Amino acid sequence: MATLDENKPIFQQIAEKIENDIVEGTLKEDEQVPSVNQFALHYRINPATAAKGVNVLVDRGVLYKRRGIGMFVAQGARKRLIEERKERFYEDFVVKLVSEARKLGITKQEIIDMLRKEVDE
Repeated sequence: MATLDENKPIFQQIAEKIENDIVEGTLKEDEQVPSVNQFALHYRINPATAAKGVNVLVDRGVLYKRRGIGMFVAQGARKRLIEERKERFYEDFVVKLVSEARKLGITKQEIIDMLRKEVDE
């Protein structure tokens, strides 16, 4: 597990850590996620804070609870998270890139060439 970022709420970082593990395939569908107490011990945080991060994902349908056992990755969670992230990527990067390119007079072909150069390096 990574260290915490002091500039972002801890519960949000817990949720993002679990999301990343799902997207990267470290956590698979129907696999149990670390417990709230495990997160709390590892990060030396209050279990209620860790629970808030987990519950954010339960509320979104990414995780589900098996009473008395723990939290598990929901069916279709990885696909849904990837689609959400692709949409955010488009909004956060592609739209801004094209807008800035237009301001600078960069052509579509120049953008493609720049991307190819970066990907090929």
